[in-house]
Amino acid sequence: MIAEARKAFWVMVGFLALIWSVQVVNWALGYGLSREFGLEAWNPASLPDILSSPFLHWSWDHIEANSGPLFIFGFLSAYRGVARFLSVTGLIIVVSGVGAWLTSQPGSVGAGASGVLFGYFGYVLVRGAFDRHLIDIVVGVVMGLCFAYQFAGLLPQEGIGWQAHLFGFAAGVLGGWVFRDRVRPKPAAPAQSPRSALLKELDDLGL
Repeated sequence: MIAEARKAFWVMVGFLALIWSVQVVNWALGYGLSREFGLEAWNPASLPDILSSPFLHWSWDHIEANSGPLFIFGFLSAYRGVARFLSVTGLIIVVSGVGAWLTSQPGSVGAGASGVLFGYFGYVLVRGAFDRHLIDIVVGVVMGLCFAYQFAGLLPQEGIGWQAHLFGFAAGVLGGWVFRDRVRPKPAAPAQSPRSALLKELDDLGL
């Protein structure tokens, strides 16, 4: 777990370094990247932007508000296994993006990592219950209490892409179920005949 936690830490450091690097270029271009590669609702040509829009933001305040919770929830989502974390991330990006594309105002352009953030939030809340790991249940309860204000982001609000938040959160909960730990039943021991059992007992007694 320590090795995976170390990987998780550097994965999230790398992810934040990437979105902040993109933000610098985006800001220098007057946020032209967000307008060009953000997700435009109901525009079929913009569907590939589902993959690019989480890496783009609209302002410094926007990226600053996302970065702290994104790192915390991302690390907690990844510390038990980076490979599973990447699968969960892919599910969140797709579900959040498609949901926002279908339900946002036609022609509106969305960008930002908040859909992914809410996906990690949902995943952290439910993973312990699905995996039946006590430590993850405790982590989920503590994070739910400490970041209870985040639930307000799931409600309709003017000027905020709450659709991506809502579908991202739902995708995180779904990811907790789809990628849960599955306990494989141990194979049953082959049945022994009475004669074989007797011979084994005699052998154990040294007779």
